[in-house]
Amino acid sequence: MKHTLINSVEFKILLLGVLLAVLLLGYLGYCAFTDYKQAETLILVFGAHTFGGRAAGVGLCIFAGMGPALSIGYNFYIEVLIVCFTYAGFVLSTKSYLRVPWIMNAMDRLTEKALQHKDKIEPYGWIGIFLFVMAPLPVTGPVMGSIIGYMLRLGLVRNLSATLLGTLTAIGIWFYGFDFLNDRFQVIQYIFIAIVVIVVLPHLKKIKNFILYIKG
Repeated sequence: MKHTLINSVEFKILLLGVLLAVLLLGYLGYCAFTDYKQAETLILVFGAHTFGGRAAGVGLCIFAGMGPALSIGYNFYIEVLIVCFTYAGFVLSTKSYLRVPWIMNAMDRLTEKALQHKDKIEPYGWIGIFLFVMAPLPVTGPVMGSIIGYMLRLGLVRNLSATLLGTLTAIGIWFYGFDFLNDRFQVIQYIFIAIVVIVVLPHLKKIKNFILYIKG
């Protein structure tokens, strides 16, 4: 059974997530020594993005004056990293390889949410997953999209290609659409600020401790 687990595609995706996490930590550590302000911003973006979604992460990048390549690329990188862990965790727990209680409870909650959207997306297949992930609505991110794709028995390549392309498109729309909307509706700026504050504030102490740990 151990041999089967180690050679499973999901286990390799999990290892890819670990690799991406290590590379991210290495990059943040490098930035902490070369450009501390940017490192601090990237950590805040990671926190905002992880707990508040792509809108909060992209909004922080824009407020920090980051260009499109770094803003879109960094947020997309975070999304890929998160998908690697959650998708692999979901499938491995479904196949009873992971029996850790807190992981199973988290995956059960994701399953319940995914089932609410599954029937609506099923008739549209790949394009349904793509549009679902791209939509700027609650619970329509790549984690939910990839899980629904698995439930619909889409092949791994079709599932992840729809999920990640939808994610990349959504991040690009958020980045370029922000300026368009901000020029016409100044209130959008305050909405983004509110999102960032709500997301970051509860975790501010942990974020500061992490920054101090990297710095010192």
